[in-house]
Amino acid sequence: MTLAKTKAEAERLRQVFEAAGAQTVDCAILQPAETLLDLYGEDIRTRAYVTHDPAQGEVMLRPDFTVPVVQMHMSGGAEPARYTYSGEVFRRQEQHPDRSSEYFQVGYEVFDGTNPEAADAEVFARIAAQLAGVDLRPVTGDLGILIAAVQGLKASDRRRAALMRHIWRPRRFRALMERFSGKAAIPPSRAALLNAADPFAKAGPQIGMRSWGEIAERVENLKADSAEGNLSQTECEMIEAIVNVRETCSFALEQLRDIAVDMPVIHDAVERFARRCAALDAEGQSPDAIDFEGSYGRTSMEYYGGFVFGFYAAGRPDLPPVATGGRYDALTAVLGQGTSIPAVGGVIRPGILLTVKGAGA
Repeated sequence: MTLAKTKAEAERLRQVFEAAGAQTVDCAILQPAETLLDLYGEDIRTRAYVTHDPAQGEVMLRPDFTVPVVQMHMSGGAEPARYTYSGEVFRRQEQHPDRSSEYFQVGYEVFDGTNPEAADAEVFARIAAQLAGVDLRPVTGDLGILIAAVQGLKASDRRRAALMRHIWRPRRFRALMERFSGKAAIPPSRAALLNAADPFAKAGPQIGMRSWGEIAERVENLKADSAEGNLSQTECEMIEAIVNVRETCSFALEQLRDIAVDMPVIHDAVERFARRCAALDAEGQSPDAIDFEGSYGRTSMEYYGGFVFGFYAAGRPDLPPVATGGRYDALTAVLGQGTSIPAVGGVIRPGILLTVKGAGA
């Protein structure tokens, strides 16, 4: 697909969102790296291009628009507000070297706390309308349900915090659940530390970034964790049931309500999902025709904490999603220094959209 065609499609999409009432905004290509590193830690370096600017210090080629748009809004934007944008983003593709590391995004973002579920449905419907007639599979999820389940576990604050950190890393999350439930033993290297009278007696020279104090604190945490009892098998099974839900939204709601009977801590989150289903239906997006996956969104950017969605080309698993989005209320609280505004948004990749359209022509 030529760059000129991609730019033209991006501009067309931006104008559609602008006509729907969104204000067009722009963001600098070079973004301060400190903000993203504070938000996500050093993991972001594996996904973004980082360099040094003499005037600004460490900077990144923007990996997306959401963070700078939130920063702009939290510095003085009025609520409610709707924004749209169009431009290039840059992502390293070490896991998918065949994919482009530089591509266009067109976005639609809503900052409105009046009715969050209606705002979720609005963003989804605006995106879906621009993809109508293209052979795509819409998928949704709700990270808020899993987050509520983890936060409600009968476990120590330390264990809940560890699981919360790894919700977006499914393999690590599962490993922790198995260890905390007693299904898996701790690694031998850690067991040796716990069993040693003096863990540092045979320590060699310090290697790596952690100080001796940090290592000692880690050992104490391991000891406290080993002394804590196993997680309830019932709670573990309920969490497993949540992440394994794979149905249309209507049937997924029935399953999640059944799970909530035995795990009441997720009741409010499930009812938010129910209100979103009703809002989607009001927008002409039938919950009977939209898939829901309990684990969907767990490998996305970590600022999503509720509704998440994506549109995928049927029969083209080699392609990235044509469109993605979700709710990121917690991000507004972090960047607003305690002032939170409910916010949800989505992006379309016009280059991928044109590729799929061309394949179906």
